[in-house]
Amino acid sequence: MKTSEHTRAIGQLLFAALLWSLGGVLIKEVPWPPLAIAGGRGLLAAIFLFATTRNHRFHLSPVQLGAAVAYAATTITFVAANKLTTAANAILLQYTAPVWVALLGAWFLGERASRADWLAIAATFVGMVLFFWSAGLQLTGFLGNLIGVASGVSFAAMALLMRRQKDTSAVESIILGNLLAFVIGLPAIVAAPMLPATGWIALGLLGTVQLGMSYHLYARAIRHVTALEAVLIPVIEPILNPVWVLLLVGEKPAGLALVGGVVVLGAVTLRAVASIRRSHVS
Repeated sequence: MKTSEHTRAIGQLLFAALLWSLGGVLIKEVPWPPLAIAGGRGLLAAIFLFATTRNHRFHLSPVQLGAAVAYAATTITFVAANKLTTAANAILLQYTAPVWVALLGAWFLGERASRADWLAIAATFVGMVLFFWSAGLQLTGFLGNLIGVASGVSFAAMALLMRRQKDTSAVESIILGNLLAFVIGLPAIVAAPMLPATGWIALGLLGTVQLGMSYHLYARAIRHVTALEAVLIPVIEPILNPVWVLLLVGEKPAGLALVGGVVVLGAVTLRAVASIRRSHVS
């Protein structure tokens, strides 16, 4: 891979994670049930991505359809996990995805995880446990935790299948996945109450910015990074969520959470820097 393209792709992943992190604040402004929100923002994201990309290739291959299903499963299972267990459990379990990618990447893509990759994964996971411990990390809610694990697996599957399409275009899978999420959430949308103006604005931002723009960047970045980088570098997303809460609400995280956040940011930063240096050497 070219050095400049790889470096740009890492920046795109970081910016995508920044946009994803807006979800917690925006969702609170939409007085709809979770499935309705997932379906509504999915439709808007699909329209946004279709309008902002060119030369669409909807060949409906098994890989393209598989990535679409994995994407829809990721968004839906994450919503369900949030309903059945704590939010901290849900986000922590979803970001077990780097482990699944590291285990399956060599077999599926020929991208073998290095010792440095495993160290970064371990440090990131420890940091996230520390970060969320004071926010209500618990062993209760077995079904929700199980669905949270499924969310991590589906996130990993999405990254692997999108990376498999690196020589074509992965954005079509995201468009199809968003349309599938809309179809699944449609009954909840029909039954939901009319939104106030602030709710429509928040839903519009969720669809166009938090999902549409972020996955536009993600689909472009995954052509030039490994599947493991595509799920490990954006792990700063759950750390950024409380930052917005701090800035907008004034709620300060506990000391243990700050330590965990530093560990996660440090691990991701070192992994990204090492990856960029390795691309310069090669």
